[in-house]
Parts: sequence; structure tokens; C-alpha cells
Amino acid sequence: MPGSGYTYVCKLDVLKEGVPRRFEVESVPVALVLTEQQVFAIHDVCSHSAVSLSEGEVDGCTVECWLHASRFDLRTGHPLDPPATRPVPVYPVRIDDGSVYVRATPRTEQ
Repeated sequence: MPGSGYTYVCKLDVLKEGVPRRFEVESVPVALVLTEQQVFAIHDVCSHSAVSLSEGEVDGCTVECWLHASRFDLRTGHPLDPPATRPVPVYPVRIDDGSVYVRATPRTEQ
């Protein structure tokens, strides 16, 4: 997708349902999550404590930080449970011909 602002990240078939995977997209740490027949891209650092969200558990459209159990909505990045109070960025994803592309500019409709 040259010129679209999207960066190739991986083939879709390397993602497993409900298992977050960490990638670097233009030097930005991003967790990709395949869940509910969609691929979500969320910043891979918890807003409460600087740990990787890609090491957390996925439940539906949420990912739980493994350290303090805050859950984040994969669609918006908003925290659903304390102790996190600040959202984390989420990124636009496109699937094209079995490949996953992410734009490293956060979505603004949070």
C-alpha cells in the first residue's frame, strides 16, 4: 500500500485468535490482536505501568494488562478497569490480500 500511510506488518495467518503479538511499526510498539473476526492494533505499552500489553489476556474486544489487571478496549484504547485511567492509542488496520497493514498514526475517534 505505498503512499497510503500504511506499513506492512505481517501475513494474516501468523496471527492466532485471541493471542496478542508485538510488532514495531515505524518504531512504534504495537500489539496486534485477532479477535471476533477483526484485527486490532493497540499501543503495546500500558498507560498505567510501562509493561507490554501483548503479554496480556484477550477477552472479546479487550486486552488485560498482566501486571495490574487493567483492561483496555481494543477498539478505542480506553481503560475499563483501574488502576489505569488514561487510554492508550489505537491504530488503523487494513487487510489486503492476506497481509496486515497498520498506520502508525493513532486513530482520533477515541
